[in-house]
Amino acid sequence: MTGTTTARHAAEHEPIARVLPMLTVPHLDREFDYLVPAEQSDDAQPGVRAKVRFHGRLVDAFVLERRSDTDHVGKLGWLDKIVSPECVLTHDVRRLVDAVAARYAGTRADVLRLAVPPRHATVEKKPPVPVEPFTVAPVDTAAWAAYSGGAQFVSALQDARAARAVWQALPGETWPHRLAEAAAVTVGAGRGVLAVVPDQRDVDLLHAAAIERVDAGRVVALSAGLGPAERYRRWLSVLRGQARVVIGTRSAVFAPVADLGLVLMWDDGDDSLAEPRAPYPHAREVAMLRAHQLRCAAMVGGYARTAEAQALVRSGWAHDLTATRQTVRAHAPRVIALEDSAYAHERDAAARTARLPTVALDAARSALAANMPVLVQVPRRGYVPALSCAKCRAVARCRHCTGPLSLPARDAPGVVCRWCGREEPSMRCARCGSDAIRAVVVGARRTAEELGRAFPGAQVITSGGDDVVASVPQRAAVVVATPGVEPVADGGYGAALLLDSWALLGRQDLRAAEDTLRRWMAASAMVRSRADGGVVAVVAESAIPTVQALIRWDPVGHAEAELDGRTEVGLPPATHMAALDGVPAAVDALLHAAALPDGAEVLGPVDLPVGARRPAGIAGDATVSRMLVRVPRDGGLELAAALRRATVVQSARHDHEPVRVQIDPLHIG
Repeated sequence: MTGTTTARHAAEHEPIARVLPMLTVPHLDREFDYLVPAEQSDDAQPGVRAKVRFHGRLVDAFVLERRSDTDHVGKLGWLDKIVSPECVLTHDVRRLVDAVAARYAGTRADVLRLAVPPRHATVEKKPPVPVEPFTVAPVDTAAWAAYSGGAQFVSALQDARAARAVWQALPGETWPHRLAEAAAVTVGAGRGVLAVVPDQRDVDLLHAAAIERVDAGRVVALSAGLGPAERYRRWLSVLRGQARVVIGTRSAVFAPVADLGLVLMWDDGDDSLAEPRAPYPHAREVAMLRAHQLRCAAMVGGYARTAEAQALVRSGWAHDLTATRQTVRAHAPRVIALEDSAYAHERDAAARTARLPTVALDAARSALAANMPVLVQVPRRGYVPALSCAKCRAVARCRHCTGPLSLPARDAPGVVCRWCGREEPSMRCARCGSDAIRAVVVGARRTAEELGRAFPGAQVITSGGDDVVASVPQRAAVVVATPGVEPVADGGYGAALLLDSWALLGRQDLRAAEDTLRRWMAASAMVRSRADGGVVAVVAESAIPTVQALIRWDPVGHAEAELDGRTEVGLPPATHMAALDGVPAAVDALLHAAALPDGAEVLGPVDLPVGARRPAGIAGDATVSRMLVRVPRDGGLELAAALRRATVVQSARHDHEPVRVQIDPLHIG
């Protein structure tokens, strides 16, 4: 590197700055040395933002360290500018960034873009708001006694010990209050807390519960919905040690919480916790890495349980926090499984209209008669999101992009493609030529219409898509919602009806059963207990193991079976698996360049999974395939390192299109 040699003078003490430029290419993911001008020496501290000249252009960078010597042969360039003296990359976060890049075969620059938000100069220049000293009032943690090991876990937090647990929340449990209690106990012990939840609604619920127990000025909520200025202002309050409890969505897992004592994760099976940008880390894995590095307490909680969380328990890294079977039965609603019988429909016209067995209708009618709301969970939003030919049953697809055709509304002039948005005024089957169509999947809005006819006089409320309802009062109403946006009912729902189970269980996905149970349990947990008359009716065959797990309310047993099944066939989390997506020649070249560890098994090629995004930089008409590389559980870091080195080689050669590398992706095929 060469730089301009003006009348600049290098800093007298530690004149070399080792910096990491924020470059996108893998072969430049390394540190470079620059001379520090004397006038910038005071500000050029490790962790600050800087600007450096790299191949003639000005690029962003982070100062990693100051040195007295360099191993660079030749003339050094000058550090161009210190953007701000604020140390935004702390030592702990830098260690975490390095570990995440190594775990997911990515570049540190990509991880840093997730970890450190863009600077907002106006906010940064404002003086910090003075925060009064605070004390945490005594916290009532009696509710944790319902869980085996709950009292011991709280006691460990009070003593600032590194307790790790997987918490199985009881049905009907007000999980924000339990997490807020754990956070308040940790803050009372003088430590910081980081809580990661799937979406904004969960952030709001947990934030409201936390400020009841910890001073509001010490609790900060971080989420993508905040504007750049407000998000940076809150993030700075965390960096400067003003906030002691940080609550946020997946990107908040990197928040620079001072003296971190507890990491909380709620509902780790939610897809939104998986980062869609390179290197595609999962917030659960980052949180557990952070807890391991800092030797702090950690807890993963949920109504259901993932195989990954169960693997933490099985390995001994975390303890189980579960209630006794007797306690679970006392809190759970009565769950019945009902087959969608044509015979029952013939006997009851209302059942035929609402696509529900008579028993489910009777449960809903009883709840409505008792002036309680009824929850109806429908897997798909919209009116009729999927159509097929009424004659040959072929799926109706767009002539332009082959996307699925849908009917957006009852009075819509024609069907619309869900991918490209083109309208098809007159549909004709490409296979048999028929112009008759039928509904394959019925959406939430169509279901609401049908239930309105089945329950004349009852108010029908729809929650889903862009029209999400936060809560409903305790009165007779039918609430139709898609999974994840069910409104909270004051006092709980009298009944819940889980429709179209085949649409969830029938997906060609490794996690279909696990995700289905998670969605069912989240809805069922809102229903009153069996003693209070709460009933959950799931329209599915009772012999299905996932349905049985719901009936028995046994998420731990289901997670155990999932983990055993994946161990038997060699799938994550029993193994580590890398998915390589790209044009076949580029994928082959990457594998050829990679010195894969012993025991690595190469599988494929296979077609890119339906719904998966194409890798960036590949032409739209190019064929994209996926190769899988599987290694034993203890070979994950070695596999990631091998693929990282191969990516660097391929990036430097510029002789192939880029290949997307994902370690343990949520959706393998």
